[in-house]
Amino acid sequence: MKKDIHPKNYRFVVFKDISTDFAFLSRSCAETREKTIWTDGKEYPLVKLEISSASHPFYTGKMKLVDTAGRVDKFRSRYAKKQAEPKK
Repeated sequence: MKKDIHPKNYRFVVFKDISTDFAFLSRSCAETREKTIWTDGKEYPLVKLEISSASHPFYTGKMKLVDTAGRVDKFRSRYAKKQAEPKK
C-alpha cells in the first residue's frame, strides 16, 4: 500500500439527523465547527445531516417530504406554470 495517502485526523464524531433528532457516534475525518455532548458525557464534534436511515423513506417505509430552503415549493410553482401554458 502507498504510504501517507489516508487522512490522519480520524476521530469520533456525532452525526445528527436534524429532521428526526436521531444521532449516532462514528469515526470520521469530516470537518466541523460545532460540538455536542454525547451520552457518555464527553464532548464530540457534531455533523448535521438532512437525511439518515431514521428519516429516509427506504428505511422507514413512510413517505416524508424534506423541504430545504423552499426547493419543493419552487419546483411546484414552475411545474404549475408549465401545466398552465397552452400547447402549440
